[in-house]
Amino acid sequence: MKSYLFFLLALFMVAGSVAQDNPQAQEKQKVPEIVLVFSKTAGYRHKSIEKGVQTLKELGRANGFIVLQTETSSDFNLQNLSNYKLIIFLSTTMDVLNDEEQDAFKAYINKGGNFLGIHAATDTEYDWPWFGKLVGAYFENHPQQQKAKIDVVDRSHPSTAHLKEEWVHFDEWYNFMNLNPNVNVLMKLDESSYDGGTNGDNHPIAWYHEYDGGRSFYTGLGHTEEAFDDSDFKQHLLGAIEWCLGRK
Repeated sequence: MKSYLFFLLALFMVAGSVAQDNPQAQEKQKVPEIVLVFSKTAGYRHKSIEKGVQTLKELGRANGFIVLQTETSSDFNLQNLSNYKLIIFLSTTMDVLNDEEQDAFKAYINKGGNFLGIHAATDTEYDWPWFGKLVGAYFENHPQQQKAKIDVVDRSHPSTAHLKEEWVHFDEWYNFMNLNPNVNVLMKLDESSYDGGTNGDNHPIAWYHEYDGGRSFYTGLGHTEEAFDDSDFKQHLLGAIEWCLGRK
């Protein structure tokens, strides 16, 4: 992955040098933002990870950012992380970073880096309270997969602007513990619409906030492969990415 990244950067440098001799080309020349998808698992591994990576790459190609993937935790070092505008934890599980890698990721966020957690990102790093606050909660348990009604409580965000006030969706619905009260909730589960919810009237399922120098977004959707074919979910992810990138 590192060699491919260096190739991309070299390619953009060459294109940039050519554009210097052409004012019109220089005006159009922009280095695409690079997003890193981290999908390492040390516990349960979701079958939807590969479909999720494919979908994120397709969103990137269609919207002017480049998506690279890694499951190598040693890529979490200061030099490497500085190349990325956004780090996505795609259904990571359990302890995926050692102490040095945690320090590098925290420093990345402190310097204005951005984070997006999808589904099992909340089933990650239970012994690292800083990460728990960054992602916004920890997974506790879940009932069987089923349809549920989502109340879209904030439609002003780019990740929810395309949705109606209610969204019926099939997924695996997490119950959470250690919810960070300082996040901005976008969507809540209506626990009366499905079996097995334990968070009550306040059951957020997607949220965002600024934390410790960077931006953080989390969505609890994305357990199934089919979710990544859902146009509403793909637009939800795209809006989250664009907010994390500072585009909207």
